[in-house]
Amino acid sequence: MEAEGLQWFVASLYRLVSWGASAAMIFGGIVPYIPQYRDIRRTQNAEGFSTYVCLMLLVANILRILFWFGRHFESPLLWQSIIMIVTMLLMLKLCTEVRVANDLNTKRRSFTDFDVNFFWHWSRFADYVQCVLAFTGVIGYITYLSLDSVLYVETLGFLAVFTEAMLGVPQLYRNHQNNSTEGMSIKMVLMWTSGDTFKTVYFVLNQAPIQFTICGLLQVVVDITILLQVYLYSGYHQKPILHPTHAGSAKVL
Repeated sequence: MEAEGLQWFVASLYRLVSWGASAAMIFGGIVPYIPQYRDIRRTQNAEGFSTYVCLMLLVANILRILFWFGRHFESPLLWQSIIMIVTMLLMLKLCTEVRVANDLNTKRRSFTDFDVNFFWHWSRFADYVQCVLAFTGVIGYITYLSLDSVLYVETLGFLAVFTEAMLGVPQLYRNHQNNSTEGMSIKMVLMWTSGDTFKTVYFVLNQAPIQFTICGLLQVVVDITILLQVYLYSGYHQKPILHPTHAGSAKVL
C-alpha cells in the first residue's frame, strides 16, 4: 500500500512539473516584452525598440507553425508560436501608433507602395497585417504543395529556428558600431539568457527536432556574447540617446 501511495505521489509530482514546464514554454517567451510594452505606453517613445524584432519573430513563428503541418512536435511549442505572433502584432500596433504620433513627416507610407526603401516602416498597423497575411499565404501555399518532400519540410523547420536564433545578432552589431550598450536593458538580456537556457534544456529532454536544439544553443551563445559586450563597453563613455526618455531596449536592429 505504501509503495502504491509513493508511486502515485511521484506520478502526480511528475505531471505537475510537466504542466509547469509546458506553461513556462508557452508564456515564457513573451514575458520580456511585457515591460517593454508598458514602457513604450508610459513614455510614448518607441526609440529603444526596433520593429525588426517583431518582423524576425513573426517570420520565425509563422514558419514554425507551417513546419508543424509537415512534422508534428510538442503542442506547447505550437501554442508558444501562436501566442508570440499575437504578442508581436500588439507590439507593432503600439509602436506604429507612437511613431506616427511623434513623426513630423506628414507623408504616409503603405505596404502597397512596394517601396523597398521603406519596407517595414509603414504608417498604419493595417499595412503590417497585410504583409504578414501575404507572407503567410504565399509560404503556406508552397508548403501545402511540398508537404510530401522531406527535404522541404526539414529546411522549413531549420529556417524557422535559425531566424529566431539570429534575433540577437542585430543588437550585437549595433553595440559594436556604437562601442556602447546604451539604451539596452541588461535585465531583459538576463531574462533572454535564462529563458533560452531553459528552452534549450526543454528541447533536449523532450527530444524535440534537432533544429530546435540548434536554435536554443545559438540563442544562448548570442545572449552571452551580448552580456560580454556590456562588460567590455562598460569602460567606454556611453553615447547619449536622441531623446531624454526611452523605453527599455529589446534585441534591436
